[in-house]
Amino acid sequence: MTELGLPEEIKACLFDLDGVVTRTAVVHAAAWKEMFDAFLREREGEHFRPFDDHDYDEYVDGLPRADGVRTFLASRDIELPDGNPDDPPGAETVHGLGNRKNALVLEKIRTDGVEAYDDTLTYIRAARAQGLRTAIVSSSANCRDVLRAVDAEDLFDVRIDGVVAAERHLPGKPHPDTFLAAAHDLGLDAPRSAVFEDALAGMDAGRAGGFGYVVGLDRVGQTDALYEHGADVVVKGLAELGGPA
Repeated sequence: MTELGLPEEIKACLFDLDGVVTRTAVVHAAAWKEMFDAFLREREGEHFRPFDDHDYDEYVDGLPRADGVRTFLASRDIELPDGNPDDPPGAETVHGLGNRKNALVLEKIRTDGVEAYDDTLTYIRAARAQGLRTAIVSSSANCRDVLRAVDAEDLFDVRIDGVVAAERHLPGKPHPDTFLAAAHDLGLDAPRSAVFEDALAGMDAGRAGGFGYVVGLDRVGQTDALYEHGADVVVKGLAELGGPA
């Protein structure tokens, strides 16, 4: 293993955004809950079953927005028309609910700002200093704006986010396609690339893509689940792997 805690053959590091680079996973979770609880209350009345942490981890975390809506609704035996990607937030469609959630995220970010995980930024700089290529891989369409907000856009050679995935027609996590595209754009293959993720869907993508090393970040107490979904190692923060303190 190298000083960075990676196998010697790893030449590229592919990082998820929310919950790995930035402290925005909790913002997304809160927005999902607010949106789904309002939808369920209106549909089922005051005795509805609220959206909870299990729902977030199992059905929406790490997935493209519309896929998250579909997957959660299916878990409650609810069907809605897909609608169109530009449906207004008030539309009762899959895309309408997704856009309602996105509006809530953007409002929370504008109000509260965005913070980065300092240990992750330190690790990324150390990896680049040792000649490793780096990419950001996120299902978020707001990825570039968030990176700019924490002054981290220049830490990545490649960005594959929700915007790029839509342009290239890449299926999102748990499919490995976005990570594979990042590795390809870096001029490398999956066995020489490491995936850094906090979501179970990201672990599944790392395993499905045959990546050389899959690092799970346990921010919410799901170490066992991260291992079950394909992590090679699980850490609380990237300082545990190595590099400068």
